[in-house]
Amino acid sequence: MNSSLNVIDVSRVTPSASSESLTLPLTYFDIFWYKFHPVERVIFYQLTDATRPFFDSVIVPNLKSSLSSSLSHYLPLAGNLVWDSLDQKPSISNADVSRLTGNKPFPTAELHPLVPELQVTDDSASAVSFQVTLFPNQGFCIGVTAHHAVLDGKTATMFLKLWADTCKRQQDQTANASPPQDLLPIYDRTVIKNPNNIEAKILNEWYSLLKMFSGGKEPDNPKSLKLIPSPEISPDVVRFTLDLTREDIQTLREQLKRESSASPSPKELRLSTFVVTYSYALTCLIRARGGEPSRPIGYGFAVDCRGLLDPPVPSSYFGNCVSATFKMPLTAETFMGEEGFLAAASSVSDSVEELDETVALKLPDILASFPILPPGSQLVSVAGSTRFGVYGLDFGWGRPERVLVVSIDQGEAISMAEGRDGNGVVEIGFSLKKHELEK
Repeated sequence: MNSSLNVIDVSRVTPSASSESLTLPLTYFDIFWYKFHPVERVIFYQLTDATRPFFDSVIVPNLKSSLSSSLSHYLPLAGNLVWDSLDQKPSISNADVSRLTGNKPFPTAELHPLVPELQVTDDSASAVSFQVTLFPNQGFCIGVTAHHAVLDGKTATMFLKLWADTCKRQQDQTANASPPQDLLPIYDRTVIKNPNNIEAKILNEWYSLLKMFSGGKEPDNPKSLKLIPSPEISPDVVRFTLDLTREDIQTLREQLKRESSASPSPKELRLSTFVVTYSYALTCLIRARGGEPSRPIGYGFAVDCRGLLDPPVPSSYFGNCVSATFKMPLTAETFMGEEGFLAAASSVSDSVEELDETVALKLPDILASFPILPPGSQLVSVAGSTRFGVYGLDFGWGRPERVLVVSIDQGEAISMAEGRDGNGVVEIGFSLKKHELEK
């Protein structure tokens, strides 16, 4: 598809209420994520009234002013990661929205112009950038690029919900009403402890990684905020969203129960929606890649530690409170046979059952494991969550038509979200080479 993008404005949005800046120390969770690629999302809205005059006079002004109001509640400067003003870029595209929001594959490169770049230098980095793109007489989308050292998925979604709520109340002329309390951030960094001097351990592992990226030489600027290099994305990579219905998931769950009970060593599995859907996607991805049965395989997923730490961290805590769990190395042959789906579910079930407060202490080990990944490894991870509620982001023009995580293009990742219409649907986003997707 030939499409073009016309940028009509780039502006900085600042808080509507004048207040002093707030400086927050980086916790060990923030330090773990500070070099990783930012999270990129595109939120599509269908609106046939979205003409250029309506876009210029209604959509953009309302989004800008409500963003400014929302910023008054979200005002930290996390280290040198600037949050007190945000980049916003309105633009116009002639792309076909139905193609980008549908259930048929399309080149993933078509999403890249819809997400803004994050300004990052050695000394400073923007926390988040937004881009609003008009598709004349079709709708518009909001592209979001968020720095992982400031915002985990839950915090980013919480801010987007506040922005949407403020924008909608502004149009309903109820803007003076107080925003929902569960959308207001808690900045108290004392709720995150520093056990066993874990911050120093994470920084030491980052230093070792940067030295490896420099070919064994001392890094020129070990304190640089610049992100680790991103891999080149092949032009034949396509994007596809699979909708698994509640009935689909239950069918898969029953299949696993039958296979487990009939196996030589039956065991009770934790067959949550996450375990079932992730195991299914993991098995499909490994089989689609094919190759040698002995090739190395790994998987991992993010873990929200708010409820795992002792004492628990408030759900509206602002910042990162996310660790991860990985299992590697495995081999492809484990998942390529008839019992591959069961093997995946058994392994993922065990990984979930083992989660406790110690998962946060494993962050240095995760960084230390990257250099020892064998060449050609397939490491499948997950972005997003079915618990974020991204389809509730109504800015006053209805719920999103589709929400896509663009940053899964950066590695062997899938995305997960709840379905637009609820009903237990789970959306799984894939970014694969065309021949792998066809498999």
